[in-house]
Amino acid sequence: MGRGWGFLIGLLGAVWLLSSGHGGQQSSETAAQRCFCQVSGYLDDCTCDVETIDRFNNYRLFPRLQKLLESDYFRYYKVNLKRPCPFWNDISQCGRRDCAVKPCQSDEVPDGIKSASYKYSEEANNLLEECEQAERLGAVDESLSEETQKAVLQWTKHDDSSDNFCEADDIQSPDAEYVDLLLNPERYTGYKGPDAWKIWNVIYEENCFKPQTIKRPLNPLASGQGKSKDTWLEKKWGHNITEFQQRFDGILTEGEGPRRLKNLYFLYLIELRALSKVLPFFERPDFQLFTGNKIQDAENKMLLLEILHEIKSFPLHFDENSFFAGDKKEAHKLKEDFRLHFRNISRIMDCVGCFKCRLWGKLQTQGLGTALKILFSEKLIANMPESGPSYEFHLTRQEIVSLFNAFGRISTSVKELENFRNLLQNIH
Repeated sequence: MGRGWGFLIGLLGAVWLLSSGHGGQQSSETAAQRCFCQVSGYLDDCTCDVETIDRFNNYRLFPRLQKLLESDYFRYYKVNLKRPCPFWNDISQCGRRDCAVKPCQSDEVPDGIKSASYKYSEEANNLLEECEQAERLGAVDESLSEETQKAVLQWTKHDDSSDNFCEADDIQSPDAEYVDLLLNPERYTGYKGPDAWKIWNVIYEENCFKPQTIKRPLNPLASGQGKSKDTWLEKKWGHNITEFQQRFDGILTEGEGPRRLKNLYFLYLIELRALSKVLPFFERPDFQLFTGNKIQDAENKMLLLEILHEIKSFPLHFDENSFFAGDKKEAHKLKEDFRLHFRNISRIMDCVGCFKCRLWGKLQTQGLGTALKILFSEKLIANMPESGPSYEFHLTRQEIVSLFNAFGRISTSVKELENFRNLLQNIH
C-alpha cells in the first residue's frame, strides 16, 4: 500500500513537540546537520522535495494564512473541556497556571458565531433558529416545516455517518464553551511526567500502526527524560535550542529525531492536499464565513479563496490514491481499522490532564480527521450542487475552524524549522 498510513499518528506527536518549544556524545557535525540530515531533497515515495515546500509555505502561504486565522471566524473555537475520560478515572489535573484555559465571556463572541455555531451560512443560521425548538438537534419536532425536518434528518444522518474520522465534541452541552485561540496559544505548559506519558503510551502502543522498532518518544522514565530543565522555569518564550536538539538530534535520539521532522513534512502534504480538494465546497456562492459582519465576512471569504487557489497551484501534490492501494477487501479493512483507531485517539484527548494541552490536542486531532474525511470524499465533493444545501458532503463550522487552525500549526512548525536550522548552524 505504498508508504501507507502507519506514520500518521506519530506525526501529531512531532507537531506538538515542535509547537511547544521543547542533550549523548557530540560529533564534529553541526547540530543543524545532525537534526536535518534526512530533511532535504525528496520525501521517499513523494515526488515533492523539502526545499520546494519550505519556499511555498514560508513565503507564499504562511503570511496570508496567519492573517486569516486572526479573523473572528477562525479565532473562536467551541470546545467541551469537561468531558470525562472514557478509559480511566485516575486523571491528575494539571494545577499549573500555564495549563489553564480562559473561556470567552458571552459578550466577547460575535452574535453570528454564537447563533450559527453548528452550520456555516446565514441561511443555515436562520434554519437552525427553527431547529432549536426541538429538544435536541437530532429530534424532529412536528411543528417544524417539512423542509426543515428533512434538512435536520439529512444533516444528522451525515454527522453520524462512518465517514467521520473523529468523534465529534458535544458542543451543544452546557459544559461547552467558546475559547479565543489567540488568547490561549499553544505553548509549553509544564505538563509532563507519568500522567502525560500514559496518554502517549495509549496512543503509540494501542492505537498506532507502527513497526515495533519505532521507539516511544516521550517516556519520562527513560534515562535523562525525568530531569527538570532550567530553561522551562525562566518563563522566557523563544527558541529553545537545547530542547530542540533533545527531540530531533540524530545522535541524541538514536536516529529517530530527523525522521520525526521528515514526517512533519508528510503531514503538511496530507493537509495541503485535503485543502486543495475541498476548494469547490468553499467556492459555492451560498457558503459564507458567517459572523454577522457582512463586510468582514466577504473579505475573509475572498482571502480564504485566495489561499485555497494558491494551495491548488502547488505543483507537487502527493497522490492520495497510493494510500490503501492493493487488494480492495484488504484495503477497505485497513482503512476501517485506521478510522476506528483514529476516532479512539480523538476520545483519548479527553484524558489529557492539562486543559490547554487538551484544547489544542482536540483541535489538531479534529483538524487532521477533517482532512482525512475530505480526502475520502472526493466523489461526494465533485457531485455537490452549485447552490443550496449539500447533504452528501458538508463541513460544520467546528470542522472548518479546526481544519485551518490545525494546518496553521503545521505551517508555523515548517516556518520555525527554517529559524532553528539557522540557529543551529554554528552549534556543535
